[in-house]
Amino acid sequence: MTIKVGDTIPSMKLMTVSADGPTEISTDEIFRGKTVALFAVPGAFTPTCSAKHLPGFIEHADKFFAKGVDRIVCMAVNDPFVLGAWAKDQGAGDKIVMLADGSAALTKAMGLELDLVARGLGVRSQRFALIAKDGKITHLAIEEPGGFDVSRAEAVLAAL
Repeated sequence: MTIKVGDTIPSMKLMTVSADGPTEISTDEIFRGKTVALFAVPGAFTPTCSAKHLPGFIEHADKFFAKGVDRIVCMAVNDPFVLGAWAKDQGAGDKIVMLADGSAALTKAMGLELDLVARGLGVRSQRFALIAKDGKITHLAIEEPGGFDVSRAEAVLAAL
């Protein structure tokens, strides 16, 4: 079942990228007591994700922070090494927390997986964005297949 506004982000451990390399982090640590804008992409280094999705959040990061967002999180069903390389390639710096959901555990727990096995890409995340306050979802925007509209940085900013 797909998560919805009013639901709480599932509690689990994932990996993030830090200056010291891959680091375990819990969703509780990410979301507890904070306002978080999370966007998920089907994969690092993929065309729309690299040309538009992540760059939009990097470009508008200061606007998110000015509207009270404590963290911007980019999640992908990739390993932390790939996300670290992608963050470096894109110049994400410390503006974006890169969250590696390598086995799609959080993605599946939220009901937002995308089966691309037939295309040789495995199970990925749908493209979506959400806003959560203290772990509770206050805004959720899931893209139609192939779409890039409701989860873009400007649309999420407008929802704040």
